[in-house]
Amino acid sequence: MIRITNLVKRFGGAAVLDGIDMDIARGEIIVVIGPSGTGKSTLLRCLNFLERPDAGHLVLNDLDMDVATASARSILAVRRRTAFVFQNYALFANKTALENIAEGLLVVHRWPRHKAHARARDILERIGLADKGDAYPASLSGGQQQRVGIGRAMAARADVILFDEPTSSLDPEWVEEVLELMKQLAAERQTMLVVTHEMNFARDVADRVIFMESGRIVEQGPPSQLFSAPQDPRTRAFLRKMLAGQSDETALKAAK
Repeated sequence: MIRITNLVKRFGGAAVLDGIDMDIARGEIIVVIGPSGTGKSTLLRCLNFLERPDAGHLVLNDLDMDVATASARSILAVRRRTAFVFQNYALFANKTALENIAEGLLVVHRWPRHKAHARARDILERIGLADKGDAYPASLSGGQQQRVGIGRAMAARADVILFDEPTSSLDPEWVEEVLELMKQLAAERQTMLVVTHEMNFARDVADRVIFMESGRIVEQGPPSQLFSAPQDPRTRAFLRKMLAGQSDETALKAAK
């Protein structure tokens, strides 16, 4: 379904992505983990052309392009087949929850307004916010705002949804409701590429986990293998640190 070959992105001469190769099958849930600043979010942004890659090749179903020279038409075609969930919600403050979900259908996909709004109402029902269609982002909790952001991504029935640390901006009490919605999508076999520090989510939901460091893929595999018997010492060190930290958080929540 998706094939990325030798993807390179540089900032100021430094390679943030240094030759990434990746295949994503239809219906596959891939979770990308790794230290902060290692290029995980940049990878997602390059796949959606929020950042223009410096080199590489992308195949997305029948689309086939050199990413460094892709035309505006090709980039629009990619954006119509992908959806992005931002860590800071990225909702329009002056639009209601319903309008935020419908916006991409109106602007990118050119749907008639009545059809886009009907689809947005269906999505609000699915994400448990049917009574919040007329609410503006400022009146919603962080978890509700992020569910609207995910609803916006769901609306267009994208080939793949790209999640950029979707729980990192949330207060702890709202994290689980967002993860539960993502688990629902995974159960429906929505193709997902997720950057996250939620190790339990990666272990429970992912078909494959990818560990990145310094702009490269160091190791990848099914979570049962990668979490129990990582092969690279860098993966082992990262997981030891992350899992210890999340165990402390779990114990703290239980104590409360």
